[in-house]
Amino acid sequence: MDIANLRAFVEVAEAESFSVAAEQLHLTQPAISKRVASLETTFGARLFDRIGRSVKLTEAGRALLPRARRILGELEDSRRALSNLSGDVSGSLRLATSHHIGLHRLPPSLRRFVQRYPAVELDLHFMDSEAACHSVEIGDIELAVVTLPPEDRPRLEQTAVWDDPLAVVCAPDHPLTSQRRVQISSLANYPAILPASSTYTRQIAEQVFQKAGVQLRCSLSTNYLETIKMLVSVGLGWSLLPRTLLDAQVIEIPVQGLQLARTLGVVRHRERTLSNAGEALIKLLVAG
Repeated sequence: MDIANLRAFVEVAEAESFSVAAEQLHLTQPAISKRVASLETTFGARLFDRIGRSVKLTEAGRALLPRARRILGELEDSRRALSNLSGDVSGSLRLATSHHIGLHRLPPSLRRFVQRYPAVELDLHFMDSEAACHSVEIGDIELAVVTLPPEDRPRLEQTAVWDDPLAVVCAPDHPLTSQRRVQISSLANYPAILPASSTYTRQIAEQVFQKAGVQLRCSLSTNYLETIKMLVSVGLGWSLLPRTLLDAQVIEIPVQGLQLARTLGVVRHRERTLSNAGEALIKLLVAG
């Protein structure tokens, strides 16, 4: 079996697009189509249904996908293990991070890293923490620097790096600013602007509010914390933001009995060999 054909199949399956897969692999779309067709001939089964611009896995394709990922993952794991024998910190490090961490936490560490290990080529991808963790689980990403999942994920090894306290914030002229004592229940009287319910940050918040018996009124939702801050600053609702983002545009509201924080750190696959570059980056982040 041609590994290049298998890799093309996985890219098309992930992107649900031959053209996007071609861009990812730096190939032409006809070349991608030829590789998938060759794989279909090898297995004697159609792997994708192509209806107009829509590309969906067939039953055979769905059966092959996890096995293809496992084969490619084992090959990459072997490559890293052999490369590590030299002791050199070099090669490509495929790294994912969230937009907030990539903008506000990671840059100083990355600067030290590239200065210390100039032979490493960073392949940096920005995505939501949840998507980044999934990419590590399926072997597409070696490391993710993200908001750590609130619950244990058996395939993932988590290393805490930063505590990230969250604050209840609103616009300077929001009604909450006029209250002398704000209870957790008071927040339910006003619309909130929060990340999507699928995000770890939202899950952390909802666990605390549900424990207090408070049902949140979420009027707007976006996963970009900088956008949430802007929407809060113009008076569209209150929110939870990392204290590192606070400035004169928003006011922190002390809420009795409410302490919220998330943990930011590094996620790796428990069963995959980490490259020397990956090990070096984790050590640098933990050392601060």
